[in-house]
Amino acid sequence: MSTPRPPFRVGIIGTGGIAHAHAEALQSLAPRVEIAGVVDLDRARADAFADRFDVDRVYLDAAELFANERLDLVHICTPPQTHTPLAIQAMRAGVPSLVEKPTALSLGEMDELAAVQEQTGVPVLTVFQHRFGAAARHLAALAGAGELGRPLVATCETLWHRPDEYFDVPWRGRWDVEGGGPTMGHGIHQFDLLFSIFGRWSEVSAFAARQLRPTDTEDVSMALVRFENDALATVANSLVSPHETSRLRFDFAHASVEVRHLYGYTSEDWTFTPAPGLEHLAARWAEGLDSGVVSGHRDQLRAIFDALGAGESPGVGLADARHTLEFAAATYASAFRGATIHAGELAGDDPFVRSMSGGIVPWAPVKQVLA
Repeated sequence: MSTPRPPFRVGIIGTGGIAHAHAEALQSLAPRVEIAGVVDLDRARADAFADRFDVDRVYLDAAELFANERLDLVHICTPPQTHTPLAIQAMRAGVPSLVEKPTALSLGEMDELAAVQEQTGVPVLTVFQHRFGAAARHLAALAGAGELGRPLVATCETLWHRPDEYFDVPWRGRWDVEGGGPTMGHGIHQFDLLFSIFGRWSEVSAFAARQLRPTDTEDVSMALVRFENDALATVANSLVSPHETSRLRFDFAHASVEVRHLYGYTSEDWTFTPAPGLEHLAARWAEGLDSGVVSGHRDQLRAIFDALGAGESPGVGLADARHTLEFAAATYASAFRGATIHAGELAGDDPFVRSMSGGIVPWAPVKQVLA
């Protein structure tokens, strides 16, 4: 009889709002996993978090955590401008990291992460949990096997509402510390799921605007996308839409598949419409669904620990995350330059490699200085 594997030991850096979703997901996977320690510059907040989630050890910086704990994974749940330095620190300490979106503030930072990952052999993963819900995994399997026919058309909408007060948090709505607006921080989950189903995008033509919110960044963006397989899609990201919805529709040659939700879906949120004469596909679709389980961090964490336990590479790795982040950069570059942007075009010394704003935001009061 094989010896049971000891629990995976994880750390959490940052104990703000999103860290609670991580901790709740981790607790739901107990006793397979345990939270070994947490880090926050705010000791009172860290103590309250540790009390709530029954964590014994609290640290004031990541170096203390890495020096004192043996970790299988560290969760980086801090503001976006800290993601890259903390992930590099984790790699240097030999600890794989799971980073909240966006993984980095720019393509240049993503390439820096990739260089350190190559040196250390330690992976950096990104939280893109919508890929891992039962319905999305089932859709990916059916599409990958060719059962739905060729991908043709998609619609991807993240239409949310955030009041002015939402941006009172100092790091929100700023290019230098958040990286961008809803394209970077909100819609990215939806279009990442789109890419995981339809494949790699090849070109984008986009608009972006600041319609209402007191931000440096956009509060709306819209893009027309072509894929390498010649499928077409529209992608809309908004923070000024009172009727909030998250919607993805995939039209294949043999079926249309749509999901409507807000921050997480269940299998009941999906609809499947077979093409005339292919009604038997509806039964195939129904085979891979669960019931009432909301997609979230737990799905991705379970997949990560399954992969780590089997000695396999977990998702979502840097290559996939960079492809998604490159789309955000291309959206901004297309909008601000008024030109179609092709995959791979943003490279080298291009300003949009260094910063998502490219230093040419049209509504900026003065010419921006790149970070």
